Amino acid sequence: MNSTSTPSSPSSPNRTNSAIGSTTDTTTGTTTVITNIGSLVTNDPSLGDGSPLGLIQDAAVVIEGDRVVWTGENSKAPTTDNRVDAGGRAVLPGFVDSHSHLVFAGDRTQEFNARMSGRSYTAGGIRTTVAATRAATDAELEANLTRYLREALRQGTTTFETKSGYGLTVEDEARALRIAAAHTDEVTYLGAHIVSPDYADDPAAYVALVTGEMLDACAPYARWVDVFCEKGAFDGDQARAILTAGQAKGLHPRVHANQLSYGPGVQLAVELDAASADHCTHLTDADVDALANGDTVATLLPGAEFSTRAQWPDARRLLDAGVTVALSTDCNPGSSFTSSVPFCIALAVRDMGMTPDEAVWSATAGGARALRRDDIGRLTPGAYADLTLLDAPSHVHLAYRPGVPLVSGVWRRGVPVS
Repeated sequence: MNSTSTPSSPSSPNRTNSAIGSTTDTTTGTTTVITNIGSLVTNDPSLGDGSPLGLIQDAAVVIEGDRVVWTGENSKAPTTDNRVDAGGRAVLPGFVDSHSHLVFAGDRTQEFNARMSGRSYTAGGIRTTVAATRAATDAELEANLTRYLREALRQGTTTFETKSGYGLTVEDEARALRIAAAHTDEVTYLGAHIVSPDYADDPAAYVALVTGEMLDACAPYARWVDVFCEKGAFDGDQARAILTAGQAKGLHPRVHANQLSYGPGVQLAVELDAASADHCTHLTDADVDALANGDTVATLLPGAEFSTRAQWPDARRLLDAGVTVALSTDCNPGSSFTSSVPFCIALAVRDMGMTPDEAVWSATAGGARALRRDDIGRLTPGAYADLTLLDAPSHVHLAYRPGVPLVSGVWRRGVPVS
C-alpha cells in the first residue's frame, strides 16, 4: 500500500462534474481498500451476521475503478494500491432517493406557514410552483437543481430519481426533463402531475396532450412515466390512459398512489407492473395483498406526512405482509421540502413502525428495487462503489441521533466527493 488518507479530508486532484457532485477522476485498474470500518452494511444476507443488512463488524471494502471488488473482515483484506482508514466509522451504501421533484423555481413558504396554522393540504397548491417554473430560465432551473443535488450528496445520497411536472406545457415539460437528464439517468415524465391550469375547463383535452404531443417531446429524455392518481388530479381511467401511452413509448410506469385518500392508484400500479407505487398512505387490505403478490415496490415518503401533518403510512403493516418497501424524500417545494434521507429514516423509525435496520435497508436496497437496479444500494462485488461514512459506530445512529449531521464522508463511483 503506497498511500493513506482519511475519509474526513479526501485528497482532491483533478475533479470533473458527475451526476450529483464533484468527483475525483477514477483510474481503472487502481485498487483502494477502505479499512478499519466499525460496522459495514452490505445488504447481502449471505455475509456477516446473516441479516438482510449483511452486517460485518471490523470490516473492509476494496474498490477497483468505480466498482466494489471485495467485501469482508478487515483482517482478511487483500493488498491494494491505496489504503483509506475509516477510523472505526460505520459505512453503508449510498442512499438511493427514488422519488424527488427537483426541477422547479420559487418556493411555497407562505403555503407551508398557513398549513402549519391549520389549513389542510390539497393537490392544487402545485399551481403556484407551475407559475414560477414557467417564468424561470433554463439556467435558473439548472442552478436550483444542482443546488439541491449538492445538498443531498452531502447527506449521503449517491443516486436519485427526479421528475418533471411543474411546467405542464409541451415546451416546459420537455426542458425540465432535458435539464434533469444532464444529471441523472433516472428521469421521470410527470406531465400528469395535475391538470394544467390552461385546461382547467377541459381535463380530457389535457390528458390528450399528455398522451400525445407532450409525450412525444418528453419521451426521449425519460426512463419513467408517472401520474398523480388522486382526487384533484387524475382518476383511474385517466391514469391508465397516461401510463399505457407512456409504456407504448418505452417508458416504464411509476404511480403517485393513495396519498390523500383511498383510490385506484395502487391496484393500477400493480396491474401495469409499475416499478413503484409512491406514498401508499391510505390502503385497503386488497391494496396490501396486491403489493405483496406483485413486483411493485411501496415507496414511502415520510417527509410529506411531516410537512402536511397528515396520517403516517403504516410501514409495519406493509412489511409484515411481505411488501418490499422503499424510503425516499419526495423533495419538492410544496409538501416535502427536504433532501435529507437520514431525516426520513428517523421519521420512519419514530412514526411509521420501522426498525432502524428496516429503514436503512429501505433507503438503500429498497430504493434500488424501486428503480429496478441491482448495481446500487449494496456493497458487494460488482456493485457501484457508492458509500456513505457516518461519524458514528453504527447505522442505528441515523435514527438514534435524529437531526445530527452524521455523514462524514461520501464516495460515489469509487471516489470521494465534495
